Amino acid sequence: MTDIIASPAVKEAVKVVMEQQERLGDEAAAEARESQPIRTSVLRAAQLAAEAEDHARGRQHVKGKLTARERLDLLLDAGSFEEIGRFRGGDINGGRAGSAVITGFGEVFGRKVAVYAQDFSVKGGTLGVAEGRKICHLMDKALDLKVPIIALIDSGGARIQEGVAALTEYGHLFRKTCDASGFVPQLSLILGPCAGGAVYCPALTDLIIMTRENSNMFVTGPDVVKAATGEVISMDDLGGGYVHNATSGVAHYLGEDEADAIDYARTVLAYLPSNSDQQPPVYAYAATRADRDVAKRLATIVPDNDRQPYDVLDVIRCIVDYGEFVQVHELFATSAVVGFACIDGRPIGVVANQPNVRAGILDVDASEKVARFVRLCDCYQLPVVTLVNTDGMAVPAVCQQGNLLRGAAELCYAYSEATAAKVAVITGDAVGAAYVAMGGKNVADMAYAWPNAMIAPLTKEAAVQTFEGEKLQAGETREGLEDAYAKRSGALFAAQNGMVDHVIEPRETRKYVIYALEMLASKHDVNLPKKHGNLPL
Repeated sequence: MTDIIASPAVKEAVKVVMEQQERLGDEAAAEARESQPIRTSVLRAAQLAAEAEDHARGRQHVKGKLTARERLDLLLDAGSFEEIGRFRGGDINGGRAGSAVITGFGEVFGRKVAVYAQDFSVKGGTLGVAEGRKICHLMDKALDLKVPIIALIDSGGARIQEGVAALTEYGHLFRKTCDASGFVPQLSLILGPCAGGAVYCPALTDLIIMTRENSNMFVTGPDVVKAATGEVISMDDLGGGYVHNATSGVAHYLGEDEADAIDYARTVLAYLPSNSDQQPPVYAYAATRADRDVAKRLATIVPDNDRQPYDVLDVIRCIVDYGEFVQVHELFATSAVVGFACIDGRPIGVVANQPNVRAGILDVDASEKVARFVRLCDCYQLPVVTLVNTDGMAVPAVCQQGNLLRGAAELCYAYSEATAAKVAVITGDAVGAAYVAMGGKNVADMAYAWPNAMIAPLTKEAAVQTFEGEKLQAGETREGLEDAYAKRSGALFAAQNGMVDHVIEPRETRKYVIYALEMLASKHDVNLPKKHGNLPL
């Protein structure tokens, strides 16, 4: 659907007028406007819109950036964008086409979404009263329609010339974003600067996507940092895409360019329902012989030596449909892996310890990364499949004890509060609090263990070192004592004591996960009636 401004007749008339203006000047162009079989006001508005886009291309392309409308063309299905409030905040008679934000609705893979794109070519994309009200109006409509909200951010922040009125609009946006949180998916794409109060809006959304170049988020810029501390720091080092993906963990994906970032947003939306009242989409999937062949690879991926690391991504790709796994927070807290996949055509969230990185140990960052992802999945009824293989929680310095306790508490809270289906597969060691938080029957609806799994309060090395000192002094070998401890903590012992539901061969993992998810498809847990819990932040 297109508005009258984008109709072929109006485009052709604008082309004639602009050619006349270029050749003969403004006076002849005015005469050309009057000679067109289209209302002068419509023609003038269309001409302003065309000039604005030409201006935007001139400003953005030299920086290696796309215009706001070009970004919308990449994000949305072809021809699906329906703009609302195009000239709101503008002055057609005064020669201003509109405000510094474009709002409207479109489709992604045939499903409706709400989207706003800030236009840096108009007053630096800053937010004033007109822009704030346009975005709030869009969000109200999105909540009424129960559709996802996508923000394309490229802004210098609040419009200083409008003073506290601009800040007030940010306050309204914060409130609207919180109202929408957990009700409809919210994605923020940072495709330029995002400074000052503007950073809080994307920080409140479900996922933040940044690019390697031109993408920045910071509360105070390099000049303010220098004035306050004397430190000289670049925009990229202060708040660039890599910093927020790998160090702070604020962002969830780092795109190589704008097209990559936008493609990731489209991909993520394919796994999520439009709102929390709906079930996730289901896709056609036909099992083939290749599935069985791939499943057999699991027996060869995990080494017999439990001290030898391996890449858990290889395990995940052997379990999920077509081996397709969309990571979230790929560069942050890499001892844990989280992301989206499908099993038997049904979207799921996957959580796994990464033995390749510090033996999959859970530190503060990894705990918070997993906790936030589990809560995201639970908001939109995505089942969570957890692959557990960790030596437990990190051993922090004394000054970090409080942080680790909070991180571990957030992890326990997220899994315990989640009412979505939860399936755990213990593929190796499940030690201490990490087992209780991630893979225990206290949090998982169904729990499986591979034959090599060990479930214990301590690793076998730590247990022998701590409790078997007398036997070591008496001449018993450390290796023998460790083997005895491992047998008392093995998968069969866990099954006998009800700590897991089945001991399964690795090649059967996909089959059992599918069985569990089918059984839990009608699960409908309800938490105790209360206002909300007190999440340990």
